[in-house]
Amino acid sequence: MIPINAPHIGREEIEAVKKVLESGILTSGLGTGPMVREFEKKFCRFVKAKHAIAVNSGTAALHMALLVAEVKIGDEVILPSFTFTATAETVVLTGARPVFVDIDPHTYTIQPEEIEKAITQKTKAIIPVDLYGLSAEMKAIHEIAEKHDLVVIEDAAQAHGATYHGKPPGFYADFACWSFYASKNMTTGEGGMVTTNSEEYAEKLRCVRTHGEKEKYTSVLLGHNYRMPEIEAAIGIVQLKKLPKFLDKRRKNAETLSKKLGEASKLRIPKEPRGFGHSWYLYTVRLEGANASIRDKLIIQLKERGIGIGVYYDPPIHLMPFYRRFKRRKLVETEKASKQVFSLPVHPGVTAKQVKFIADCVLELL
Repeated sequence: MIPINAPHIGREEIEAVKKVLESGILTSGLGTGPMVREFEKKFCRFVKAKHAIAVNSGTAALHMALLVAEVKIGDEVILPSFTFTATAETVVLTGARPVFVDIDPHTYTIQPEEIEKAITQKTKAIIPVDLYGLSAEMKAIHEIAEKHDLVVIEDAAQAHGATYHGKPPGFYADFACWSFYASKNMTTGEGGMVTTNSEEYAEKLRCVRTHGEKEKYTSVLLGHNYRMPEIEAAIGIVQLKKLPKFLDKRRKNAETLSKKLGEASKLRIPKEPRGFGHSWYLYTVRLEGANASIRDKLIIQLKERGIGIGVYYDPPIHLMPFYRRFKRRKLVETEKASKQVFSLPVHPGVTAKQVKFIADCVLELL
């Protein structure tokens, strides 16, 4: 089976982990071990942010950003439903209510005009999601946020290496939240990061990361245990160094698929809009005019041929049992996309021969 995504771990990562184990420093009470500090410094440089705070998951990154933004009971947070559950669940964990709005049918990212329509006196923040490796329309979202005095928390969990008009994720946001889960463009196994250009936010994030402590055993804020272990940070340092090569291979695989699948009239292939730099975390196609049963039949046939297919995201969050209770506007494009999209493997482990095989199978079955 050609997996939809897979971590790419080599001897360098193994040696980095071994070095940490031999050092005897596995973590730090304030989350600031030597490997964590080095990883934060290098990640800052990569995404051109002033501050980076390493944590133990992308979900932790989102939750911390919401807490530091003082999102609380009675507040509303605007976000897309067409994303992974963590984007919404962290809002609920603060006591706020998620307000789901619709997506652009071509980029699958949140529509800025729908954000504007959903704003009320209770709105505190916006969480745009950089989906599949493509940035949301961050400049327009930033302008809406400034107009209404809202916090922007960019969910960049899938966007390592993406750009928006030459800027990295986080440039037009108060916070950017990253994931280093095993399937991502780079990994630490689990793990995450929050980046910000605000000194005030960064100081609070570091406190929240470790039980609200600024000094050991002295909590100044309500916090959590969201520290990143030294082993994960050591892996991250190596993976970050390899990331440009990973991204190049993803792009080449995506371009090859697009060239081969471009002849399929029933299939909408992903585009890279002008001014956007796609990181190709997922290569997501759309079976136009189809319903879920037709799409799913094709997926079963592709899997029978050994091609790992992913469907992101069906059902969208607002149709999940727990989230049906929350406020939403009409999500026509979200619901339509959820029944028609599926993703093909383009990760660095996919060979040129496998890319051709994937494309040939899709065309034949169509």
